[in-house]
Amino acid sequence: MVSQSDKISNKVEVASPWYRSAMATAVISGIFALTVLSIIIINYVQEIVVDIKLENKLQELQTEVKNRPNDEQLLSQIRQLDLQFRQNQIRRLDRSSKGSYLLLGGMAIFLISIKLADKFNKKMPTPGVSSNKSSEQLRLAMFGRFSIAAGAIIISSTALFFATRPKIDFLQAQSISASWPSMEEVHKNWPSFRGPEGLGISAYTYIPEKWDAKTNEGILWKTKVPLPGNNSPVVWGSRIFLSGGDPNELGVFCFDTDSGKLLWTGQVTQTVGKEPLDIMEDTGYSAPTVATDGRRVYAIFVTGDVGCFNYNGRKVWEKSLGIPDSAYGYASSLAMYRNLLLIQYDQGMSEDQTSAMIALDGSTGRVAWQTKRPVGGSWSSPIVAAVGEQYQLITCSDPLVIAYDPANGTELWRADCLGADTAPSPIYANGLVFAIEPYSRLLAIKPEGRGDVTETHIAWTIEEGGPDICSPVSNGEFIFLLATDGMLSCFRLKDQKRIWEKDLGEYFLASPSLVGNKLYLLSEKGTTYIVEVADEYKEITKCELGERCHASPAFADGRIYIRGIENLYCIGNSD
Repeated sequence: MVSQSDKISNKVEVASPWYRSAMATAVISGIFALTVLSIIIINYVQEIVVDIKLENKLQELQTEVKNRPNDEQLLSQIRQLDLQFRQNQIRRLDRSSKGSYLLLGGMAIFLISIKLADKFNKKMPTPGVSSNKSSEQLRLAMFGRFSIAAGAIIISSTALFFATRPKIDFLQAQSISASWPSMEEVHKNWPSFRGPEGLGISAYTYIPEKWDAKTNEGILWKTKVPLPGNNSPVVWGSRIFLSGGDPNELGVFCFDTDSGKLLWTGQVTQTVGKEPLDIMEDTGYSAPTVATDGRRVYAIFVTGDVGCFNYNGRKVWEKSLGIPDSAYGYASSLAMYRNLLLIQYDQGMSEDQTSAMIALDGSTGRVAWQTKRPVGGSWSSPIVAAVGEQYQLITCSDPLVIAYDPANGTELWRADCLGADTAPSPIYANGLVFAIEPYSRLLAIKPEGRGDVTETHIAWTIEEGGPDICSPVSNGEFIFLLATDGMLSCFRLKDQKRIWEKDLGEYFLASPSLVGNKLYLLSEKGTTYIVEVADEYKEITKCELGERCHASPAFADGRIYIRGIENLYCIGNSD
């Protein structure tokens, strides 16, 4: 006979162990997701509160450095605070990135567990006190093991995730993010158009003097460049950077110096105007040469779009300066000063007042300073030159040569001496700034003045014509001018006399370069003339690349990097 208690217990129902396991997993994953969310929120609050305080302090110090540009203690304090600020940014970015993935994983497990719990939510009648207790204990043990396993999976997955994620090396972060390169680093590399300070002078003399595309002699490798461009290669360490573009795409390319392998391609968003751009074929969409500070690489295009990428190809920032009003298409190359990207953004006519010199913070893309320029459009590139104990940012355009303090954009001096369609870049040599008015003259300016120095600091002028595209090069004793039509002229600086000239009989777009006591001249058809630096013309040799070239070469220890119309070449000594 069945007792009353057995009747009651027979009516009791218990939940499925699988249901309880799913619910336990849901609880664990839910708590985990809430914990991660809390960390993300705290990280965000710290970014708002702590980082803004650091940034404000950093801005105060950067403002103070305008008044004390040579205060090394202040500069050291700025570097240390900048390092702390960027380390915080890197940590918070890393936490946010990892936290987002973990939160997504926790929520996914939570939702799956809830769905499984609903599926298993079917009540099972218990057989009462007379049932087999060992069976119930087995189910409970199974539930416990399942719950422990689920928790272990979540914890193990979290540990594995953090273990396999790239770790932050703050020593690397200091060298890559927090500081700018030393001038010693800059001069060991080829970081911008025509190399350090825009001089067109190689720091190395062990440079190839013999190569031939027909026999492949001296050509270590060649690699096709994905997009066309008339900009020159830049080199830092083991990497070469170029840019390219067409009406549909703007790109930055990174190549390995040893193999020529394309390591990565970075895409820059293209500004689209109301009407199609009217660009000369000789200019193209990517005439400006990129710049690198050894931490990041920067590129600007004919559309006024600027992009920044880190050395792994990740886009750090991009911005549009607006489509420039340029008759032939924007072509001024980029320059660097410490952590600042310098952009000579000349356009329109001088009366339009649309030209500007712009400095962007290299790590963020924010405008550090911007100065209106009372000039019209130009195709010349700026240079940053060490003049005494101060660096000067020197620019050429119609009608002014203007020098600025690169740290803050303050105008130092100006000379009213140029004409329209200025394309050759200035150089600084033997204590003088040299500027060219195309087809007209070469000017030498003493850079120690302040204000308008037109009547006081133009040291001398040579009224014997001047190149229309190629920039000059000088060893401090001679200055060499190369016209587009191939006329090479050598002037002696001490008496401003032309001591020789030579018609090379070819078309030239690339600017001349100096390697020790040798002059390297790359013609449009790909012939390199190597000429002795002397008081008379002495051709050493000619080397054939076998491909048309518009861009100036880049130099490294034992190497020359040349961009052809389609390919990038590495010229090297056989050993």
